[in-house]
Amino acid sequence: MAQYHWDGMEYVVDDNEMTEVEDDMYFRGRALGESDSDDDDDDEYDLLENKITDTTAAEARRGKDIQGIPWDRLSISREKYRQTRLEQYKNYENIPQSGELSEKECKVTQKGGMYYDFWQNTRSVKSTILHFQLRNLVWSTSKHDVYLVAHYSIVHWSSLSSKRSEVLNVSGHVAPCEKHPGSLLEGFTQTQISTLAVRDNLLIAGGFQGELICKYLDRPGVSFCSRTTYEDNAITNAVDIYEHPSGAVHFMASNNDGGIRDFDMEKFQLTKHSCFPWPVNHTSLSPNGKLLAIVGDNPEGLLVDSQTGKTIAPLSGHLDYSFASAWHPDGCIFATGNQDKTCRIWDVRNLSKSVAVLKGNLGAIRSIRFTSDGRYMAMAEPADFVHVYDAKQGFEKEQQIDFFGEVSGVSFSPDTESLFIGVWDRTYGSLLQFNRRRNYMYLDYL
Repeated sequence: MAQYHWDGMEYVVDDNEMTEVEDDMYFRGRALGESDSDDDDDDEYDLLENKITDTTAAEARRGKDIQGIPWDRLSISREKYRQTRLEQYKNYENIPQSGELSEKECKVTQKGGMYYDFWQNTRSVKSTILHFQLRNLVWSTSKHDVYLVAHYSIVHWSSLSSKRSEVLNVSGHVAPCEKHPGSLLEGFTQTQISTLAVRDNLLIAGGFQGELICKYLDRPGVSFCSRTTYEDNAITNAVDIYEHPSGAVHFMASNNDGGIRDFDMEKFQLTKHSCFPWPVNHTSLSPNGKLLAIVGDNPEGLLVDSQTGKTIAPLSGHLDYSFASAWHPDGCIFATGNQDKTCRIWDVRNLSKSVAVLKGNLGAIRSIRFTSDGRYMAMAEPADFVHVYDAKQGFEKEQQIDFFGEVSGVSFSPDTESLFIGVWDRTYGSLLQFNRRRNYMYLDYL
């Protein structure tokens, strides 16, 4: 990934924000994700906050916009603005024209799938983005519980109680309260969170200077801190928590220095360090723990033996750098997301080429998730669109979730019942929740 980052989301330029219109609840020429450090801005933001309310499923059925955008009071219709966004949004590419060149291989999918129904949009929590290429900042641990990054805080949101609580604040000094060999006891100060992972009771935050902060949600304080490298090119790009065959909880950290580091959280120790010739942006482990899908600042990804580190096969087909990967629970199918605006589906039984190429609307595919039952796959673009595919039916049909704003992350709940989408936007930033469509959804109407 790009070695630099920007203060206050400088990358998300005006061309990618919602057009300024004549309405006091709308944008005032702000860049998406502008810094909240200015007190006057905070005051103005609070006023806007009070004017724009949350949206429920019942209100959406009665015609209210799911994000609370008052289109009837604006000088542009939703349809017209959608068309403008499609025409003017600038996709970031490391390799020029990769998005255009990839279109010829893309699978034509049937639109109109309805797998997840809108449930609610809350503006009480807003997941922010620090680096434009890293969008794994939202994680669900149940159909009611979700964790996300909000500036220097990691917060928990309960959709059941509609309550927000701070889990970890890294704006000041953070140090481990437990002593473990290899833990950096002096901790860190003002950590800039680049990535997040939460599974069961374990939360891991990665930082721009190679920081790793590990916290158990059922314990006070931080359990473990580590710095993967002291090199300048040290951004922690992704973290993957998994259960080792021994039964111990492990996690892998993908770093911009080309390294993948495996940590044993039973012993709180680094157990393995593998190096690659390019920055590693994302790594995911197969369900049986034997294979690693590795993608990064190289159009060609790798499928690697997780024990020996030996390359099993290259993953050839993408035209730009990749930032997302995920495994289907069956262990045979996995997916990769790229800045060429595509998600490629691979089958380990035949890696000569991808079995499907799925196309985005606006830009790079920066986050991919499968449901735990393997039925659906969600892929998130950098803004405005999350696509949910029916994996069981060969990715032939999709549900297209359409909104406005940068996507900070997407997460299915472990029981597959909920889908959470973090939207980062100066005015309409929020957390969207969709619930899996079931035959008993008539209860919602009652």
